[in-house]
Amino acid sequence: MECDFLIPAALGSAINDSNVDSLNCKVIVEAANGPVTGDAANKLWDKKIAIIPDILTNAGGVTVSYFEWVQNLQQFKWTEDEVNKKLEEKMVHAFNEVYSIKKEKSVPMRIASFMVAIDRVHSAYNLREG
Repeated sequence: MECDFLIPAALGSAINDSNVDSLNCKVIVEAANGPVTGDAANKLWDKKIAIIPDILTNAGGVTVSYFEWVQNLQQFKWTEDEVNKKLEEKMVHAFNEVYSIKKEKSVPMRIASFMVAIDRVHSAYNLREG
């Protein structure tokens, strides 16, 4: 399959050993949960095909749920434009943070995402434990 962006959006493990070699794209954007198997991801890394991982791609829905919680807690309401602007800021920041680590450490985006997450948990733990 030849394309610039491939967006698997339904099934887990949709990209696997049986079909990974037929892919000819520049970027895979994981919109489904776990659509690329680990072995396939390794082959894609070797082929220099970038994967924007599900942990990053799907963060928008969780972020908007958080925004709803904050609004309910504070008893106020943002407009749709305000929500979209705040979401864009968060998503662009998250992408840039992960991409920066990917470049700095020469690791796949998924590993860089995990590195950011682990660092945040570590920082929160240190703050809590003082």
